[in-house]
Formats: sequence, structure tokens, C-alpha cells
Amino acid sequence: MKKGLILEGGAMRGMFTCGALDVFMEEGITFDGAVGVSAGAVFGCNLKSHQPGRALRYNKMYCNDDRYMSVKSLVKTGDLYGVDFCYRELPDELDVFDRETFKNDPMEFYVTCTNIETGKAVFYKCSDCGERDMQWMRASASMPLVSRVVEVDGYKLLDGGVADSIPIRFFEKKGYDKNVVILTQPLGYVKERSSMFRLMAARYRKYPNLIRAIGARHIRYNLTTAYIEEQEKAGKLFVIRPEEALPIKRTEKDPAVLQRVYDMGREVVTKRLDELKRYLEE
Repeated sequence: MKKGLILEGGAMRGMFTCGALDVFMEEGITFDGAVGVSAGAVFGCNLKSHQPGRALRYNKMYCNDDRYMSVKSLVKTGDLYGVDFCYRELPDELDVFDRETFKNDPMEFYVTCTNIETGKAVFYKCSDCGERDMQWMRASASMPLVSRVVEVDGYKLLDGGVADSIPIRFFEKKGYDKNVVILTQPLGYVKERSSMFRLMAARYRKYPNLIRAIGARHIRYNLTTAYIEEQEKAGKLFVIRPEEALPIKRTEKDPAVLQRVYDMGREVVTKRLDELKRYLEE
């Protein structure tokens, strides 16, 4: 049996995931592997580095800092989230990421990106959260229109959610057969085609496969959530999701709201803790 954890993205909805993961760490709940998408990747890595509270702490502290996330950064650099600040200064100096623990923890940790030339998902296994890994994490969280394309290892990459928002089937193919999924949308949520599709089609007109992937993203997403619900009802998958739509903006700048959504993640997991432990032990 291989225990896997799949982490959906959703920008600052990821605070819900952070709350859930911190309970896992406090309760000693572990997995053989995890795969994160976008915010699920950049926040989820703290599970492997054994740093509960870190993602909440730095988001609350820097959410109003122009170096972290701002229109000013977008206009100046092409990235809504400041690259040097988020992927160097923050983890190296301001709220230090424990790379040694990350490296030594046996859990496999994958990030999901979208290859803009093929429109397909690319999965990368992080090893030490060094410079190369950080590039892949940055790519996983590089949202279209508000991020530059990330070039690493011969790929041109953007946000993994475009190609595979919830990579449950990827993990099943990797041999993970006892899986937990953390979603950031409530039961019954149906994704619609992006209202920004035409703008993205114009922006990425040189990449027709990416445009097709963006245009069909909502279809893939809804098929995946239907599959997840089917597996959940059959007892083959454990799903943690918000009980209602999360009251948070994708680029939330209110620390109190970040805390509230984090607390919602903690509450949902805490209520189902015994159920979760039984599922993982079966």
C-alpha cells in the first residue's frame, strides 16, 4: 500500500490547505508521496520540511508587501508575485525554509506544471528545494496573464492547474493506491470556462496547444471532480474539502481573512480526524 496526498491549487484558497496540512503534522499523519498544483505545491512543500505554521505566518506578514504580491510588481517585472522575493529572499532569509529536513524526509514530493508548447501536464519530483526545484515550484504557481513563462530543463512552463488541476490519476498511475485529496472548492462546485479566455488566447497565440488546454480546462476539471466523488462514495478515496465556498479572494491582502480560511481547513480536518486515521490504517 502506498499512501498518497493530492493538493489542489487555487491561489490564496490554499490557506485552507495549509490549515489541513498543519493538523496532519501535529497529529503525525504521514504519506509516502504528495503532488501539489500551484498553491498546493508552494504551500504543500512545508509538509515535507516539517514546518507547520510557516505558510500562514509569512502570508499574513507579507500579503501587503509590494515585493510579495502587487500590481506594481506585475507592471515592473511581468510577475504579480515578485520572483526574487518569493523564491529567494523569503525562503532564504525572512522565513527560512528547512531544506535539510525537506531533503532527508522520505516522502516523494511532485509539482505539476503545464508545458505551454504541448498543453500537457509535466510532473517534476523535487529533491532538495534548491535553485532548480524552486524554478519548478515557481512554474507550477505561475498563473497565466499575471506571470512570465518559466523556462527550466528545456521546458516552457506555466501554472499546472491549466493542464491538470487535481492530478489524482497521475498518482494512481504512480502506484499510489491509498489516496487523500485536499480540494479548495466545496462539494457541488462546477467550473465554467474562464471569462478571460479570449484575452489569454490573444496573449498566447503562438502556443495553440496551450490555448486549447485553457479552453477545455473546465471540462477536464469537472470530469475529474466527478471521478473523485465516485471514488469517494466507493470508499476508495478520502476527500477533504471546504464545507462552503471559501470567503477569500485569489489575491487576498487581509491577514484576518487568511487566518479565517486557514482555521476553516483546520476545523474540517479536526472534525474528521478519526475517520481519516481509520481510512489510512485500513
